[in-house]
This record gives sequence, C-alpha cells and structure tokens, in this order.
Amino acid sequence: MTDSADSPARGPRKRLHYGEGRTALLNAAVRVVAEGGLRKLTYRAVAEEAGVTHGLVVHHFGSRDALIEETLAHTIRTSLNTSALEPGTGRIADFSAELSDMVEADPGIQAFQYELLLEARRRPELLPQIRTLYDEYFRATRRELDRILPDDAGPALSRLVFAALDGLVLHQLVLGEREVTDAALEELRTLLRLLAGAHGTDATDA
Repeated sequence: MTDSADSPARGPRKRLHYGEGRTALLNAAVRVVAEGGLRKLTYRAVAEEAGVTHGLVVHHFGSRDALIEETLAHTIRTSLNTSALEPGTGRIADFSAELSDMVEADPGIQAFQYELLLEARRRPELLPQIRTLYDEYFRATRRELDRILPDDAGPALSRLVFAALDGLVLHQLVLGEREVTDAALEELRTLLRLLAGAHGTDATDA
C-alpha cells in the first residue's frame, strides 16, 4: 500500500549517495516507529526524519509494506552485529556483560523490534522475518551456553535464558533502571555458575 496521502516536499534538503541514503532512510524509519509506533510510519514522516524529500523515500521503497519489510530486515542485520548475546569467550563473567550498554546505545532499534513483534500478531506476513530474528537470537544464546556448560544447553534452556535477557531489555527500555538490569544479569551469571558446577566443571571463570 502506498502512502497516497503524502504529497511531495517542495525541495530536497540534502543529497545522499544511494547506499548512504538507503541506510539513512532505514534508520529514520526505525526512529519513527520507535517514537510513534507503526501507525506513524509514513513516507512523509521518514522523509522529515531523514531530512530528504518524500519522493526519495518513494523511489527507494515503492510501497509502505516494502518499507516496513526492509526496515525489519535492516534491524535484523544491525541487531545481530551489535548483540551482546555471544561474546564468544565461554567465560560466565562475559555473558551478556554489555547488554545494558546495548540498550542505552540504541534504544530505538530495540523499541522498533518490540513494535514489530506485536504487529506480527495482526500481520502474519511479518512473522517469517520476526522468526528469523528470534531464531538467530536463540542460536546465539545456545552457542554461548554451549561454550560455558559441559553439556549441550539444548533449546529449552537456551530459550529460558534468552527470555530472561529479552525481558530485561524490554524493562530497561521502558523503565530505565540500568542498575536493576545489571544486578539481574549478575544473578543470572550466578545461576550459570551453579549449573556449570552441578555438571562437574570448574566455574571459576579462570
């Protein structure tokens, strides 16, 4: 569905290269949705946020549905690159150590994902990309737990741990209270140390 109610802006405020312009528009769309919800995502809103013309947004995406889908794909790529889920060290002390920093550094992209997660309940066509995002999160969590624990973490434990992290991100996003997030993460690490010790391994993070 195109944004037919929007009319072209009078003139461009700046010129962008294609690649830079497309990324700038995607980032602008993330900010629009994060601040006003999906209902506020229009060509005009994205153009104003990015400082470009309405026509440039139309040129890049062609329809509002395409804009939504490509913005979601963009957040998937960005989130997986910046996720604190998989430090790769296998040390419990490093597990999700930068989670609260991640929320503070880019709250918009986190808010966008939660908005789209809820929107997918009403628009099943968004579910495949939402599943792709969360499946990657589950796999990253499981890989790091497998580095920490002597036995295969398995899908149930991986989802349980990720659900705790996902909830902490949401709560910090809405309530702030970074110190609460950090304290809860330390408790989670304590539980992982106990679990690792119960499996007969040295959980001292040496």
